[in-house]
Amino acid sequence: MLKNTTTRGRRRTLTKHHKIAIGGVAALGAAALAFSAVPSSAETTTTSEAASTQQVVYGADKVKDVKVSLTDQLAASKLKAEAVEARQKAQAEAKAEAQAKVEAAKKKAAAEAAAKKKAAAEAAAKKKAAAEAAKKKAEAAKKKAEAARKAKEAASRSAKRAAVKKTAVKTYPDNLDGWIRESLAIMKKHGIPGSYSGIHRNIMRESSGNPMAINNWDINAINGVPSKGLLQVIPPTFKAYHVPGTSWNIYDPVANITAACNYAADRYGSMDNVNSAY
Repeated sequence: MLKNTTTRGRRRTLTKHHKIAIGGVAALGAAALAFSAVPSSAETTTTSEAASTQQVVYGADKVKDVKVSLTDQLAASKLKAEAVEARQKAQAEAKAEAQAKVEAAKKKAAAEAAAKKKAAAEAAAKKKAAAEAAKKKAEAAKKKAEAARKAKEAASRSAKRAAVKKTAVKTYPDNLDGWIRESLAIMKKHGIPGSYSGIHRNIMRESSGNPMAINNWDINAINGVPSKGLLQVIPPTFKAYHVPGTSWNIYDPVANITAACNYAADRYGSMDNVNSAY
């Protein structure tokens, strides 16, 4: 029988097949002992001894075969266990490697995403900075243009004021001489002929130099349109021959003289040609 099935360092668990084999060896051993213990004659003893010897020898071979088979089975189990362990180890290593690859891929993807996000943020910041710079530049250009415009307008106003000062309106005395001279200046601007003496002569005949003179007795007065002013102009004629730039008041000396001279120029060629009622 097997005395010990343990190995150095650890103890193996026997399988059902191992237990059956060990039981068979034990049975053969017990049978051999039984045959050797039976009493008989010398012949019988001899025969029994021979048979017992043969059975023992046969049992020894069987035990040997069982031991070999058990050893092979233990070796096979060991190899199988080692193979399973190796396979499990390889699977664990493969799983760990795959997990490491997944983690590496995740880290790489996270790094790439962070890089893209950073690049996008930097691009957005640059774009914003460029837009702000362009805006500031445009505002500066606008302010500069506005300042230039204002300076130009100021210079233009200064030039206009200087021109106005240079061409200041001439003033005339508020009397008959001044009225005639101012009327002559306006008549010259509008191309109306006439002279100082011709105007003065007709004024003295018509109104004696009174700008508020009015004729209430002649035919015009009878017709409801009396002659008025320095040169005794009726309202319809004053309105028809009024000269722009003068008053619309028929009693205004300058307006009255200028309108009457404009009418005389159209009717007689000039006030100088009028020597009586016209």
